[in-house]
Amino acid sequence: MIKNFNLSKLDSVMKIWIDTNIEAHDFIPKEYWINNYDLVKQMLPSADIYIFEENNVIKGFIGITEGNYIAGLFVKKEYQGEGIGRNLIDYCKCKYLFLKLDVFIKNKNAVNFYNKNGFKVLDEHFNEETNEIEYTMLFNNK
Repeated sequence: MIKNFNLSKLDSVMKIWIDTNIEAHDFIPKEYWINNYDLVKQMLPSADIYIFEENNVIKGFIGITEGNYIAGLFVKKEYQGEGIGRNLIDYCKCKYLFLKLDVFIKNKNAVNFYNKNGFKVLDEHFNEETNEIEYTMLFNNK
């Protein structure tokens, strides 16, 4: 079930955030994610967060910030491939006129996932914090 996030779940959501980022981005030193943990934890409550939860287990979440920007979509490793990410994306497609995101080109699984879910590449750019190239992608409901 997809639910709105509440602060009592912050630590569970942050555990998914750190674990999934380190796993999915093996081309970025894990210290980058560790060093950004506190900042993300502080900023997360100001985003629209939707969690996918079953049997009191948060299996994944998506965060939408100003400008309909997907700041992140994360599914616990053991639940990936079960359609949770697609369910979260579909839920947001119904709530927002368009969705925009940045994704590292080297994160092939994520790029393929967003392509399959109707996102189109707008441009590519260099991320100075990570020294990696990213795509900016857009889904438009129009």
